[in-house]
Amino acid sequence: MAWFRRRKDPGGDRDRDAYRADVEHLEQFAQSRYGVEAYLEPKTAVTETTVVFIAHDGEWTRRRVESAEAAHQLGHRLGIPVYDVGLVGYPNRMREYNARQRRAES
Repeated sequence: MAWFRRRKDPGGDRDRDAYRADVEHLEQFAQSRYGVEAYLEPKTAVTETTVVFIAHDGEWTRRRVESAEAAHQLGHRLGIPVYDVGLVGYPNRMREYNARQRRAES
């Protein structure tokens, strides 16, 4: 009976596609800007593991990654440093960029 069939990997393909799209976005961000650094954010009860890429001028983007290991591998492949945000925090240039964006919107 069809009622008792179980999917082997519910949502697995969608998750892989979503991670792939997130990684492609991060790669494009890193390749189109200079001075990019990665800041790893740990998984919480509410969010998955994420990484923030921050360019030299403070422009930033955040995307989820499969794991901390995957973030480190991506950073290594792109030639950018990966920092643990819990240890080093966010750089001031990110806060300054956010402040500039708020002023520009007002």
